[in-house]
Amino acid sequence: MLLKPDPIDPAWILEGNPVARSYQWSRSRDTSTSSWVWDCTAGRFNWYFDADETIYVIEGEVIITAEGQERRSLRAGHAALFYAGTHSEWLVANYVRKHAILRPHISKLLLFALKVSRKLRRRPTGYLPRSSL
Repeated sequence: MLLKPDPIDPAWILEGNPVARSYQWSRSRDTSTSSWVWDCTAGRFNWYFDADETIYVIEGEVIITAEGQERRSLRAGHAALFYAGTHSEWLVANYVRKHAILRPHISKLLLFALKVSRKLRRRPTGYLPRSSL
């Protein structure tokens, strides 16, 4: 897979000249969820999450600082979840490569409707409750 340039918003960059690339390798049938490979060279920058993002670090390391939380280092083999609407500061000393799964945030009301819909689809067809007979 050939990673394509995916520049970090210049307003987010705090230090250095980080170069980021990415490649989307899958998307769910309903197009709500996608899987990506992303990498980045050295630099320090802010990152804003507009979707729920689960990451798995494949190579390298990133040090993440988020308001109200301890500074955390993620290295190859580590995973993390970032919720939509949050932000953090990323410090890449040399290089980092991650796999990311992105899914838009789903409100509690919509989530409830999805659960009900799934349960209704699982019911056998032609079934009538005893009280209807």
